[in-house]
Amino acid sequence: MTWLSNLDLSIWLYSGTILLLLLCSAFFSGSETALTAASRAKLRASADKGSRGAETALKVTEDNERLIGALLLGNNIANILAASLATAILTRAFGETGVVIATGIMTVLVLIFAEVLPKTYAITYPEAVASRLAVGVQLLMRVLSPALALVQMIVRAILLLFGVRADPDSHMFSVHEEIAGALALAHSEGTVPKEDRDRLLGALDLSDRTVDEIMLHRSEIAMIDADAAPGDILTAVLASPHSRLPIFRGERENILGVIHAKDLLRAVEKMARSEDGTFAPVRDLDIVSVAKKPYFVPETTPLDEQMRAFLKLRTHFALVVDEYGALRGLITLEDIIEEIVGEIADEFDIDDEHQIKPAEGGDFIVDGAMTIRDLNRATDWSLPDDEANTIAGLVIHEAQMIPSEGQVFSFHGFRFEVLTRKDNRITRLKIRPL
Repeated sequence: MTWLSNLDLSIWLYSGTILLLLLCSAFFSGSETALTAASRAKLRASADKGSRGAETALKVTEDNERLIGALLLGNNIANILAASLATAILTRAFGETGVVIATGIMTVLVLIFAEVLPKTYAITYPEAVASRLAVGVQLLMRVLSPALALVQMIVRAILLLFGVRADPDSHMFSVHEEIAGALALAHSEGTVPKEDRDRLLGALDLSDRTVDEIMLHRSEIAMIDADAAPGDILTAVLASPHSRLPIFRGERENILGVIHAKDLLRAVEKMARSEDGTFAPVRDLDIVSVAKKPYFVPETTPLDEQMRAFLKLRTHFALVVDEYGALRGLITLEDIIEEIVGEIADEFDIDDEHQIKPAEGGDFIVDGAMTIRDLNRATDWSLPDDEANTIAGLVIHEAQMIPSEGQVFSFHGFRFEVLTRKDNRITRLKIRPL
C-alpha cells in the first residue's frame, strides 16, 4: 500500500494542525525577539503619540520574567506538539523509518519558518513588530498565568538551592549605563561625534560627581586682603580676570565676603564723585561693607544639586569647605557648565599655556593640575579617577610618595615622567601610552 492510499481525514487534520503550530511558534519566536530588542524609549515616544500597541508593549515588558516564561512555554508546546504529530503521520506511512524522516523535516521547518525567519524580521523592525504583537502576547500571559506562577516558583526554588536569589525587580543595567553604552557604541560606529558624546555624558555624570572633583583648589584662589590699601584693592580687582573675588582678613581661611567688580565700581563712583560732579581720591573705601555675604557649600555636594542651588539662589559663586569647615576651594556655575559643554573662555580669560600638548614620539606634556576626567575626555584614555582627581594626584597615589623631577613610573598601561615640581606639587608631567 502506497503513502497516498494511507491519506485520510485524520492525516489532513494533522497536517493542518502542524501548519498552525508552526505559525504559533513563529509568533512566539518573533514576539520574544521584538519585545526584548525593542527600545523602551522609542516605544514610549510612540505611546505618547497615541500608539496603543506601543503602550501595551511597554506594559508586557515591565515583567520580563513572566514575559519570557510565557513565550518560551508557548513556543515549546507548539514545537513539541508539531514534532509529535509529524512523527505520528510519517510513522503511519513509513513505519519506524518515519521517526527519522519526521525529525529531519520538522528540524528544517522549525529552524527556517519558526525561528530564523520571524526572528530576523523582528530584529530588523523591533519596535513595529513589538507594537503589533503586544496585544496577543498580553492575552497569552493572562491565559498561562497559573502555569507561569508554578514554573516561576519551581525555577526560584532550584536557583535558591544553588545560592542564587532571583529578583524580578532588579535590572542588570541602569538607565544611565544604557545611555552611556549607546553613546559609546554610536561613537565607535561614527554616528555620534566625540564632542556630542562628551557633552551628553557630561550631563549624565553630574549626579555621580561631587563639588570637590572640579573645584578650584584654595592654593589657586585669587583673594583680596580687606586690610590692604583701597588703591591696592582697586588695582588687584581691575587686574584680575575674575568678576568675583573672596575677601579675607588676617588668614586666608577667614573669609568675610565676596566682592563683585561691578559693586566695587558703584561704591567707588559714589565715594569719589564730589558735589560738583568731579572725582576725588578714594581714601575711606571699606571693601567689606561693599562685599556680599559668602556662600559656603560642602565638598561632597553632587554637581547636579549644586547647579540647581545656584539657579535657585541666583548666584554663580560658592566657597567649598570640608567637614571641619576649613576652606577647600571655590566653585562657580561656569565650572559645572564646562563639565557639559567643555572649556568656556571669554575676552578676559588669561590665555595660559594649554594643559595638554602633544610631543614627539607619542608623548603628551600635561599640567599636573589637570583633572583625570578632562585628560580622558581629551585623549579618549581611561585612566582611573577613583583615588585622585588630578594627574599629579594619581601619580602621587600610585607612587606612594612625592616624586622628584626626572622620576619615571609605569602603571595603568601608561608611562609617567615627572618634568617639573614646585615645592610639594607636581606641576608638569610627560605621559605616554605603553
